Amino acid sequence: MMKRMIYCTFLKRKAEGQDFQFYQGELGKHIYENISKEAWSQWQSKQTMLINEKKLSMVNVDDRQILEQEMIHFLFEGQEVHIQGYISSSE
Repeated sequence: MMKRMIYCTFLKRKAEGQDFQFYQGELGKHIYENISKEAWSQWQSKQTMLINEKKLSMVNVDDRQILEQEMIHFLFEGQEVHIQGYISSSE
């Protein structure tokens, strides 16, 4: 099976695209078309730390909205996710 290559707007280079759309709606389509597997994996690590630090619950609509906003900031606006007590190796 051929890998689906896309131009990843997060990595700013061509990279392997995701196998299927993880996220629903227009935002999900935008992620599928513009965010590579590698970039999505980076987001998932940040997401896990955010959920744990802020004690977010995915059954809570407000918590899901917080996470979605952080995801948009991280993947599309180039903003780093700030997690208390965590220092990125790149800082």
